[in-house]
Amino acid sequence: MNESSKLFERALRVTPGGVHSPVRSFAAVGGRPLFIESAHGAQLTDADGARYTDYCMAFGPLILGHGDADVAAAAHDAINNGWSFGTAERWSLELAELITARIPWAEQIRFVNSGTEAVMSALRLARAATGRPLIVKFAGCYHGHSDAMLIEAGSGMAGIPASAGVSTATAAETLILPLNDIAAVTNAFADHGDRIAAVIIEPLPANNGLLPQTDAYLHELARLCRQHAALLIFDEVISGFRCGFGGRAEQLGIEPDLVTWGKIIGGGFPVGAFAGSKSLMQCIAPAGPVYQAGTLSANPVAMRAGLATLEKLTDGLLYDNLNLLSGELRAGLKQIPNVSVTVHDSLFWLHLHPNGAGNIIDVPRAPDQIRPEHAAAYPQFFRGILNAGIYLPPSPYEVGFISAAHSSDNIRDFIAAIKNTHPS
Repeated sequence: MNESSKLFERALRVTPGGVHSPVRSFAAVGGRPLFIESAHGAQLTDADGARYTDYCMAFGPLILGHGDADVAAAAHDAINNGWSFGTAERWSLELAELITARIPWAEQIRFVNSGTEAVMSALRLARAATGRPLIVKFAGCYHGHSDAMLIEAGSGMAGIPASAGVSTATAAETLILPLNDIAAVTNAFADHGDRIAAVIIEPLPANNGLLPQTDAYLHELARLCRQHAALLIFDEVISGFRCGFGGRAEQLGIEPDLVTWGKIIGGGFPVGAFAGSKSLMQCIAPAGPVYQAGTLSANPVAMRAGLATLEKLTDGLLYDNLNLLSGELRAGLKQIPNVSVTVHDSLFWLHLHPNGAGNIIDVPRAPDQIRPEHAAAYPQFFRGILNAGIYLPPSPYEVGFISAAHSSDNIRDFIAAIKNTHPS
């Protein structure tokens, strides 16, 4: 038994499923999870000393790669000066100023501890600001694990309508609509328009596969929200600062009422945030009546790491380099049968169609457009890729990420590994 397996045996005795987040368990791909001992650049090293090129990147936030020297220096300096104050400090101010200066419609920002907390707080704010009870979300979009959002989510919740422990009363206040179907949105507003507080969507859904929504669809969604005085919330926990500094909102030219961000703004340290207009954000305590608090919010280590990360993104050059690498991946996979790839900036998702399964939609835009053959084929594919020294997310529905630490040589090796392991 290797060291990772021994550690997993120990973990099973003291932790539900042996892990602290479900997708880490390898339940969707079979076998036992790797226990990682260290990570540098684009490389992971496990407890047995095996090395892997990482295309998971902590599920997205490590846009600079593991252990970036400038981020590490900022974090170390923060620790040397005290790693938690429970008071106001300058670093969250400087990070807030950096973000709001470059994303004009995000006039004010509140830092929290996770994407889940950011979404939960944004929904509370939306209900308070509108005086309405209902939230619209879309099947396959994942917005964290607060009760109201664990209804037809993606990734670990893919295919599961709700979590145990979510009350029917809570579920009743969340309307579920299909992605990529503007008629369904129009009908929902016709039926419930005066009760809908907000529509929340990942403008680049990335938790049930990568399901890019058309620009036209998202613009019409924004128009309907304005027409019915409902707030539009963009959940950019994954796409924020990955699809350019201003995320998908900036690419689309849409100004959502609220946006939620995740761990990329902390350089990979635990952090989240929500932002919007000053008039909305002034409803948050202590300025207004909507309560939100967190002892560890705006932790100085995360704030300084986030500053060091985002400062490297402001000139746009890093995005250009990442897009060159993702273009190389897209071009290389065109030559491989039975494997398709959806790419958006530095995000990608491989979808498998073994034996040349017919009627393949190269760019699925909703969960029901994903062929069932993909999930069935992915475990064997994942293990083959892992044996070739490539670490992908251990789920058929999670997306991969390219970082500044990856190179063209890494991409070529990745394509070669796929050629050797793809379903035939």
